[in-house]
Amino acid sequence: MRSEDLEGSLVAQAAAWVPPWVRRPADEELPEPPAAVEEPPAQQSESEDRQLPEWRQEDLRSAIEAILLVVDEPVPEIVLAQVLERPTAEVAATLADLSVEYTNGRRGFDLRRVGGGWRLYTRPEYSQYVERFVLDGQHVRLTQAALETLAVVAYKQPVTRSRVSAIRGVNCDGVIRTLTARGLIETCGAEPENGAFLYRTTTLFLEKLGVDGVDQLPPLAPFLPDDVEEVADVQY
Repeated sequence: MRSEDLEGSLVAQAAAWVPPWVRRPADEELPEPPAAVEEPPAQQSESEDRQLPEWRQEDLRSAIEAILLVVDEPVPEIVLAQVLERPTAEVAATLADLSVEYTNGRRGFDLRRVGGGWRLYTRPEYSQYVERFVLDGQHVRLTQAALETLAVVAYKQPVTRSRVSAIRGVNCDGVIRTLTARGLIETCGAEPENGAFLYRTTTLFLEKLGVDGVDQLPPLAPFLPDDVEEVADVQY
């Protein structure tokens, strides 16, 4: 072998030489390259991910009935819709259907829309039995003075105590306190000129009369004297 060839072979062997401490056994498999990390799927917005639960119509009706049995004042359709997570139109239609069903079925109770909401009531034809059971012969009625004062507030609201007293011709402070304590009227601000409290009727008042708003009160004009406005403008 020529010296040039021998020198070239030695150089090639030196370049291919691997130190013993880094050598691998011949049968050892090379590690697989790490798998690509999968990125988590993009999170949907709350409005897209959150869907209304599936309701059967009879389940929706039963849920509404269960709520109506425990309410102590008329509940609006929108409140029921929020609790049940259903469209307001669907809840309103179900309430109307239930009301018709109770009436056609001659149930002892009725579902009415009163005071801006819905509530179960006993039917008027059975009121004598309900009163006998609840009151046990005791009847608590408003006095004539309280009824007159309540009527003035209902038709003139918002109104101050002094204006009510001027219309009635007597001091109404005590009667106003009684009506407020019974929840039939409430304060609703004050007059800018003198700071006097203004009074209005409550939802309980509408509920007791069985109307949905004060606009459904009977017209008062046929029962008033011709000079009623002059009397009402008198300051007590």
